[in-house]
Amino acid sequence: MAKVIEGLYYSESHEFVRVEGDFGFIGITDYAQNALGNVVYVDMPDVDDDVEAGEEFGAVESVKAASDLFSPVSGKVVEVNEALEDQPELINQDAFENWIIKVELSDKSELDALMDAKAYAAFCEK
Repeated sequence: MAKVIEGLYYSESHEFVRVEGDFGFIGITDYAQNALGNVVYVDMPDVDDDVEAGEEFGAVESVKAASDLFSPVSGKVVEVNEALEDQPELINQDAFENWIIKVELSDKSELDALMDAKAYAAFCEK
């Protein structure tokens, strides 16, 4: 069973958002990194790029497959996790600690469309 953390928001495409004030830290879930296998590359947007809820913002490549990343929320990218440029495998070590982008949220009501930990755990069991 993949790890699911309370207090985060989850999308059906297996991204999570950790909200801190007006900012959201977006990454892939433990379930997603397990499915991908060894992550070898993370394609991230640039700082100041805008992301839209449901739209592609990058990709994660593993030895098995490449998977597009879809933003669960809209906002402006204020930071990218530069550690992943040299060490993409950090996602495999702890997907929740190693977020991919930090965005300034433009519409917090979008969070209402995402799943909580309990709903996401049930979704993953299907």
